[in-house]
Amino acid sequence: QVQLVESGGGLVQAGGSLRLSCAASGRTSRAYAMGWFRQAPGKERESVAAISWTGSRTFYADSVKGRFTISRDNAKNTGYLQMNSLKPEDTAVYYCAAADTYYSGSFTNRYDWWGQGTQVTVSS
Repeated sequence: QVQLVESGGGLVQAGGSLRLSCAASGRTSRAYAMGWFRQAPGKERESVAAISWTGSRTFYADSVKGRFTISRDNAKNTGYLQMNSLKPEDTAVYYCAAADTYYSGSFTNRYDWWGQGTQVTVSS
Protein backbone atom coordinates (compact mmCIF):
# COMPACT_ATOMS: atom_id res chain seq x y z
CA GLN A 1 0.00 0.00 0.00
CA VAL A 2 1.26 3.47 -0.91
CA GLN A 3 -0.18 6.69 0.48
CA LEU A 4 0.09 9.86 -1.60
CA VAL A 5 -0.24 13.47 -0.50
CA GLU A 6 -0.21 16.32 -2.99
CA SER A 7 0.76 19.89 -2.22
CA GLY A 8 1.61 23.08 -4.05
CA GLY A 9 -1.70 23.96 -5.61
CA GLY A 10 -3.18 27.42 -5.45
CA LEU A 11 -4.35 30.47 -7.36
CA VAL A 12 -2.09 31.94 -10.02
CA GLN A 13 -2.48 34.38 -12.87
CA ALA A 14 -2.28 33.25 -16.45
CA GLY A 15 1.33 32.94 -17.53
CA GLY A 16 2.46 32.11 -14.03
CA SER A 17 3.99 28.95 -12.60
CA LEU A 18 3.28 26.42 -9.89
CA ARG A 19 5.14 23.35 -8.70
CA LEU A 20 3.10 20.46 -7.40
CA SER A 21 4.64 17.87 -5.11
CA CYS A 22 3.47 14.35 -4.34
CA ALA A 23 4.87 12.75 -1.21
CA ALA A 24 4.65 8.97 -1.10
CA SER A 25 4.75 6.84 2.03
CA GLY A 26 4.13 3.26 2.97
CA ARG A 27 5.46 0.51 0.74
CA THR A 28 7.88 2.67 -1.21
CA SER A 29 10.84 0.30 -1.19
CA ARG A 30 9.59 -1.34 -4.36
CA ALA A 31 9.58 0.32 -7.75
CA TYR A 32 6.44 2.23 -8.61
CA ALA A 33 5.33 4.37 -11.51
CA MET A 34 3.89 7.83 -10.94
CA GLY A 35 1.49 9.99 -12.84
CA TRP A 36 -0.40 13.25 -12.63
CA PHE A 37 -4.02 13.59 -13.63
CA ARG A 38 -6.50 16.45 -13.49
CA GLN A 39 -10.23 16.88 -13.41
CA ALA A 40 -12.06 20.09 -14.20
CA PRO A 41 -15.69 20.65 -13.17
CA GLY A 42 -18.05 18.74 -15.42
CA LYS A 43 -15.23 16.94 -17.20
CA GLU A 44 -13.68 13.52 -16.97
CA ARG A 45 -10.36 12.94 -15.28
CA GLU A 46 -7.54 13.20 -17.79
CA SER A 47 -3.90 12.26 -17.80
CA VAL A 48 -1.44 15.13 -17.65
CA ALA A 49 1.95 13.46 -17.32
CA ALA A 50 3.55 10.21 -16.26
CA ILE A 51 7.01 9.01 -15.33
CA SER A 52 8.68 5.65 -14.92
CA TRP A 53 10.43 4.45 -11.80
CA THR A 54 13.86 5.54 -13.02
CA GLY A 55 12.63 8.66 -14.75
CA SER A 56 13.89 7.46 -18.10
CA ARG A 57 10.44 7.32 -19.63
CA THR A 58 7.88 10.10 -19.55
CA PHE A 59 4.55 10.98 -21.09
CA TYR A 60 2.87 14.35 -21.55
CA ALA A 61 -0.59 15.21 -22.77
CA ASP A 62 -0.51 17.33 -25.91
CA SER A 63 -2.17 20.17 -24.05
CA VAL A 64 0.76 20.54 -21.62
CA LYS A 65 3.78 19.62 -23.74
CA GLY A 66 6.48 22.26 -23.54
CA ARG A 67 4.89 23.84 -20.46
CA PHE A 68 4.81 21.10 -17.80
CA THR A 69 7.67 18.93 -16.58
CA ILE A 70 7.28 15.78 -14.50
CA SER A 71 10.12 14.56 -12.32
CA ARG A 72 10.75 12.47 -9.23
CA ASP A 73 13.27 12.06 -6.45
CA ASN A 74 13.16 8.45 -5.29
CA ALA A 75 15.47 9.16 -2.38
CA LYS A 76 12.80 11.51 -1.04
CA ASN A 77 9.85 9.40 -2.25
CA THR A 78 8.49 12.51 -3.90
CA GLY A 79 7.21 13.30 -7.36
CA TYR A 80 6.88 16.74 -8.90
CA LEU A 81 4.96 18.52 -11.61
CA GLN A 82 6.45 21.85 -12.65
CA MET A 83 3.80 23.88 -14.44
CA ASN A 84 4.85 26.95 -16.40
CA SER A 85 2.97 29.32 -18.71
CA LEU A 86 -0.26 28.36 -17.03
CA LYS A 87 -3.53 28.99 -18.82
CA PRO A 88 -7.09 29.34 -17.47
CA GLU A 89 -7.91 26.00 -19.10
CA ASP A 90 -5.38 24.35 -16.77
CA THR A 91 -7.75 25.06 -13.88
CA ALA A 92 -8.64 21.73 -12.25
CA VAL A 93 -8.08 19.49 -9.30
CA TYR A 94 -4.75 17.77 -9.84
CA TYR A 95 -4.23 14.23 -8.60
CA CYS A 96 -1.06 12.27 -8.09
CA ALA A 97 -1.20 8.54 -8.73
CA ALA A 98 1.16 5.61 -8.29
CA ALA A 99 1.22 2.11 -9.70
CA ASP A 100 2.86 -1.12 -8.62
CA THR A 101 4.83 -1.37 -11.82
CA TYR A 102 7.73 0.28 -13.64
CA TYR A 103 5.64 2.55 -15.89
CA SER A 104 1.91 3.06 -16.39
CA GLY A 105 1.69 5.89 -18.87
CA SER A 106 -1.57 7.75 -19.33
CA PHE A 107 -3.96 4.94 -18.46
CA THR A 108 -6.06 5.73 -15.41
CA ASN A 109 -6.93 2.09 -14.75
CA ARG A 110 -3.25 1.12 -14.50
CA TYR A 111 -2.76 3.12 -11.31
CA ASP A 112 -3.28 1.50 -7.92
CA TRP A 113 -3.08 4.42 -5.50
CA TRP A 114 -4.34 8.00 -5.64
CA GLY A 115 -3.85 11.16 -3.64
CA GLN A 116 -6.67 13.37 -2.44
CA GLY A 117 -6.02 16.07 -5.02
CA THR A 118 -4.93 19.69 -4.93
CA GLN A 119 -6.79 22.59 -6.53
CA VAL A 120 -5.08 24.65 -9.21
CA THR A 121 -6.87 27.79 -10.33
CA VAL A 122 -5.53 29.98 -13.12
CA SER A 123 -7.12 33.40 -13.48
CA SER A 124 -7.20 35.27 -16.77
